[in-house]
Amino acid sequence: MAYDVEKIRAQYPALADGRVWLDGAAGTQVPQQVIDAVADTYRVGVSNQGGPYESSRRAGRIVDEARGAVADLVGAPDPGCVVFGPTMTALTYRFAAVLADGWRPGDEVVVTRLDHDANVRPWVQSALRAGATVRMADIDPVTGELPASNVTDLIGEHTKLVAVTAASNLLGAMPDLRAITAKAAEVGALSYVDGVHHCPHAGVRLGDLGADLYATSAYKWAGPHLAAVVAADNWTLETLHPDRLLPSPDTVPDRFEFGTNPFAPMAGVVAAVDHLAELDSEADGSRAEKLVRSRQAVVDHEEGLREQLFAGLAALDGVRRYGPERGKCTPTALFTVDGVTPAEVAERLAERGINVSRGHSYAWEAVHALGLGPEGGVRASLSHYSTAEDVHRLLEGLAELTR
Repeated sequence: MAYDVEKIRAQYPALADGRVWLDGAAGTQVPQQVIDAVADTYRVGVSNQGGPYESSRRAGRIVDEARGAVADLVGAPDPGCVVFGPTMTALTYRFAAVLADGWRPGDEVVVTRLDHDANVRPWVQSALRAGATVRMADIDPVTGELPASNVTDLIGEHTKLVAVTAASNLLGAMPDLRAITAKAAEVGALSYVDGVHHCPHAGVRLGDLGADLYATSAYKWAGPHLAAVVAADNWTLETLHPDRLLPSPDTVPDRFEFGTNPFAPMAGVVAAVDHLAELDSEADGSRAEKLVRSRQAVVDHEEGLREQLFAGLAALDGVRRYGPERGKCTPTALFTVDGVTPAEVAERLAERGINVSRGHSYAWEAVHALGLGPEGGVRASLSHYSTAEDVHRLLEGLAELTR
């Protein structure tokens, strides 16, 4: 088998505990090569950049390699398009601050109710401070889907920015991103795409998405806790000038990265991307070429599990799943159980050795649009290392709970 999930799982020390890890949307586990890459950085020794000695040059190589790895993963045209930061939320606030500096009363910003709040609140808060108008695209209150027209109908000649998710971290719904980014480009607006839940479950090519800026978090695809915003071209970053310390670099992308880079996690990012490129054992060529085949293998593997999960949930009395019935969707299920709170469901499943998330998952607008409120629901999210047995154990646990 080119995609051998048991062989893949054997590379993840945490998975040996016998639990069912269905909380990947909140963060995946990491393979041994990522652990080793992080540890080796400290073991061998690394110094801050700019010194005339090997440990400093080593740090510079790690940064360059990390930019190159993320560029390969998302199909960016150049490693210089990759900006690193501690979290997607922190980076989005950083970009919101610099972009909003040019907004004025009469300008408009478009956000959606499908998004994680990290791709809503920074833009809303910055727009309000600038006196700009915020337009919120609604989701279907039954399916949770976001029709592209709900967004494009809000985009006009005064639109400065369109913030939209490529995949809902709560529901898995994947809107027609290309239609949305094309409309934004038509009126000269920037598109900022949240790819945090999208990148782990898709083969990403920025050119195909049409996104000007694409955000991703490494800890959602088997890497360390580090995030990146990737520009579709260097020109976009060249036109932006964030506040910075006077002695710090004014070059792109360094001007967006505050303080000393986290070299060990960056080494882990390189190892994580290398690992993802090798998930299909028959993939060959450059790392970027191997990623194309391996990412498709992941999509195919997860799609089979998603069908099993959705069918199993539909067959359980007292269980209601929220989200798309058809169309593009990540292997993520949001559901509720009659008469049992989401917190209680998660606790009961945890007692059976099954990890699932519960609550609003920071998709604040979505849980309210669906009528769930802050309590949200239960989220089971499959990953590239999930198995049919994992799905079976979840369904078995829910069946017992509903009985």
